[in-house]
Amino acid sequence: MHRRGFSWLLAASVYALAAGLASPDARAVPPAVAQQRIEAPQTGEFAEGQGALSVTALLEQAGVPGLSVAVIQDYQIHWAKAYGVADVETGRTATAETLFQAASISKPVAAMASLKAVQDGKFGLHDDVNEILTSWHLDGEGMTVRRPVTPAALMSHTSGLGDAFGFPGYAPGDPLPTTIEILEGAAPSNVQRIFMEREPGEAFEYSGGGVTLQQLVLRDVRQQPFARIMREHVLDPLAMRHSTYEQPLPAEWAATAARAHSDDGQAMGPKWHVYPELAAAGLWTTPSDLARFAIEVQQSIRGESNRVLDLPHARRMVTPVGVGPYAIGFSIQQDGQGWYFSHGGANWGFRATLVAHISKGYGVAVMTNSESGGKVINELLKRVQRAYAWDALAEPVPRGYRVVERRFVEVPRSVLARYAGVYVGEETVRVSLGETGLSASVDGGGGDARLYASSPTEFFLKVAPVTMEFMLEGDVVVGMLLIDPAGEGLLLEREVAEAE
Repeated sequence: MHRRGFSWLLAASVYALAAGLASPDARAVPPAVAQQRIEAPQTGEFAEGQGALSVTALLEQAGVPGLSVAVIQDYQIHWAKAYGVADVETGRTATAETLFQAASISKPVAAMASLKAVQDGKFGLHDDVNEILTSWHLDGEGMTVRRPVTPAALMSHTSGLGDAFGFPGYAPGDPLPTTIEILEGAAPSNVQRIFMEREPGEAFEYSGGGVTLQQLVLRDVRQQPFARIMREHVLDPLAMRHSTYEQPLPAEWAATAARAHSDDGQAMGPKWHVYPELAAAGLWTTPSDLARFAIEVQQSIRGESNRVLDLPHARRMVTPVGVGPYAIGFSIQQDGQGWYFSHGGANWGFRATLVAHISKGYGVAVMTNSESGGKVINELLKRVQRAYAWDALAEPVPRGYRVVERRFVEVPRSVLARYAGVYVGEETVRVSLGETGLSASVDGGGGDARLYASSPTEFFLKVAPVTMEFMLEGDVVVGMLLIDPAGEGLLLEREVAEAE
């Protein structure tokens, strides 16, 4: 038998689960089971490269001292866990409450506060920022005659502003520029001024400077420090108790914060950099708090929560503006058969990502304290997708797909019990007996898929053309044959338990 790149059962069960067509129990992966699948070395075709490593070994190989993860399932935090150390200098263990710098993930969280101001009637998304600002004036440089720079354009990176830089941050204790000094590139700012590069709405160009200008807009209309605005209008309402936009980080928060590390996992002098560009890069938080934020977006766009935004304003966060991939705050993309909102983050010594499904209640937040954290984040995201059968892995339904009529038969529970066990070969399939009957899962794959009997020994999946036939020698179950629609099969041997 030749081995396909994707096991037949895995492909079928992942599709069934991601499409929402499997039994209700099929998606209910217990947290401990999901964690084990994600933490352990992957199996089958995924046991190559980084997939062959446990999470602990992956961190060591990548030079990442600490990792923190929060997984969203069914609009709830399914589990959260940290790995490694928060600080290689002290050896302090990372926990789920350890603070990391969110870097650019600060932007969508800040965007929610701006949308709240719009909802409160403070300004309109399509107002000219120069008609909102009271402390500064943007020079349109002749490019805003037809269309003005607006809050919507600033938060979707379509304003026409150029800055051509990221924010390097400042060493603790260094003089910090004001927001206006940052915008003007005036000392002690370590970046150049923002400037008009093209007419608003002509193209997408990522602009942290534009988000910093929106920070000033929000501060001017609220007449409060930005960190306080975020605390009162977003962080407290969403119970993000381990989050702050205060820069420099106050001592009471610093005690639980992770240190920044180089790409080989070493300390780099200062514990971290300070970011006065609060809306663009200044958030300290945890994956669990980012997950709470993402869940609020998911529920608000369904009309099931309004702790910050009502449905029309929440929809702005997941509706692309028409130019480029961004909505207000978030990048929006199709992955597989699903649509997701997301944002990554990269500050000095920190890397992070937040990804969540627009219409289904799952997602993940991952934060690291290393310049090489992206290597770990990418692998963790793949493992979460497989463990929870995200539709990012689903293939399009073939046109003309025909449901094959199947004959159901009742099989005594005593017979079903004989089939429970582990079947090994080029794939490892685990068959279990629950209240509703038999189900199967593939090591390194998605959740359990319900099996239906067409004979006392032959079973099938309802929504995928895969047949599983149990092989007997007398009354002893010795193996399983997986058969695809073309009639080709893969034989697995039943693992004999020690008690047998």
